[in-house]
Amino acid sequence: MDAALKELGDYLSEALGDNVVSGWQVTRGELTLVVGRESVPDVLKFLKSDALCLFDCFIDIAGVDYPERKRRFEVVYHLLSPRQNLRIRVKTSTDEATPVPSVANIYPAANWFEREAFDLYGILFSNHPDLRRILTDYGFQGHPLRKDFPLTGFVEVRYDEDQKRVIYEPVKLAQEFRSFDAMSPWEGVQYVLPGDEKASTGENGEDSHG
Repeated sequence: MDAALKELGDYLSEALGDNVVSGWQVTRGELTLVVGRESVPDVLKFLKSDALCLFDCFIDIAGVDYPERKRRFEVVYHLLSPRQNLRIRVKTSTDEATPVPSVANIYPAANWFEREAFDLYGILFSNHPDLRRILTDYGFQGHPLRKDFPLTGFVEVRYDEDQKRVIYEPVKLAQEFRSFDAMSPWEGVQYVLPGDEKASTGENGEDSHG
């Protein structure tokens, strides 16, 4: 299969030309192409319709967040060609303010996946027919899969008995966060547990095992 993917990679690199911005590679039985943001619709349309490709099964869109990068988001498309029995991964990148062209008109299944990426990462898609939240509530603040999203969120939801309705409130922590190492206290711990200091030294500071 890797041989078929490498052959396809060479073919796509030549056919797509400058749309492929950093070559291609085969990883874990899938061909990966990195393309320019504005080239996404043309590339996916080619992959779907070209006779040597026929990637007409849209699997998924995934977002990846790298806050330290200028273009912090990678948008990753996964496609399957049942005819060729091959998979391909198409990647592009963008920032918080610049939208990626929607491909919902090419692959109708992309509609909800683009909404999911918008909801959870804040990735924008231009010309999307209905770009709104899909997993979180419409009044939700922020995008929960961003690396800088607080672990507790910004608000919490509860039912108010007096008002007889669900209300939103700022998060209130009953106690400070504690760090748990999840290590067994009998093995692997590299520090002295409270009370164990008496097991290594006597009351006069001498080694109790000596």
